[in-house]
Amino acid sequence: MDYPLTSSVQIFTRIMLTCIILLTITSLLFAQTGPKSQSLFAQENLVAWCIVPFDSQHRTPAERIAMLKRLNFSEYAYDWRHEHLPSFPEEIRLAKQNKVHIAAVWMWIDNETDRPGRLSDDNEKLLQIVKETGLFTQLWVGFNSNFFTDEDEKIRIKKGVEMLTYLRERTNSIVSGIGLYNHGDWFGEPENQIKILKELNDPGMGLIYNFHHAHGQIESFPTLLKKMSPWLWTVNVNGMKKDGPQILPIGSGNRELDMLRTLKKSGFHGSIGILGHIEDEDVEVVLKRNLNGLRKLEKEL
Repeated sequence: MDYPLTSSVQIFTRIMLTCIILLTITSLLFAQTGPKSQSLFAQENLVAWCIVPFDSQHRTPAERIAMLKRLNFSEYAYDWRHEHLPSFPEEIRLAKQNKVHIAAVWMWIDNETDRPGRLSDDNEKLLQIVKETGLFTQLWVGFNSNFFTDEDEKIRIKKGVEMLTYLRERTNSIVSGIGLYNHGDWFGEPENQIKILKELNDPGMGLIYNFHHAHGQIESFPTLLKKMSPWLWTVNVNGMKKDGPQILPIGSGNRELDMLRTLKKSGFHGSIGILGHIEDEDVEVVLKRNLNGLRKLEKEL
């Protein structure tokens, strides 16, 4: 049956309108799920880190969330000690209520208490809280040096793979991914972490790189960054001098500016961590100092 010309025009018009509507919806969805900011160092891309045990004010969950909001942090990573676990569910609830995202939760693996098939009581409690609250966040995993005491590197890699495989199996449905945190003599070397990641071959595994654990890697940072880039999720920034001290306000060192320039030029698009990490100071003061230092350096980037 032949359709009149007017009907053909109407059909074509309807098809075009449908395409336009679909394209508009797609554009809106992309805008909501795309990069949070064009700027790597924009406030919304910053994650507060080391702010729970490192705080002379010993803030409650409510006080900590209020502090983060005053400083315009929309994200933070939760580090903890045994005494913080009882109040962690309350903190998760308050963070959600105030639209502050807990971007990651810390886990420390110690050979004395943790191995494939068994975790310490505190680590078990942590996972229980994450599961029961439906937090669904990243897990940042650090290892005590006592976990990698064997002299044979192949055995060290094997032990790391086995432990992380166990953690991945335990947490696959309750965390979004596991980040390897560079801490310790052997595990703190990104090249060793990369060897483990290659063996794991799991897109749900990544790297969390800390300037304050990388004083011996300042000269090699550009090379290391290229190697880390396929797995790199977050870089925690610190003031850097070759001989330390370990913790230094951003902008007070003489090497972090070059490292940040290298990071920016690399095309890295993960998050930037801002440290507390001083036990005997008010963490709000420490975070402000680091934020101010970053803004001064940003003018030179």
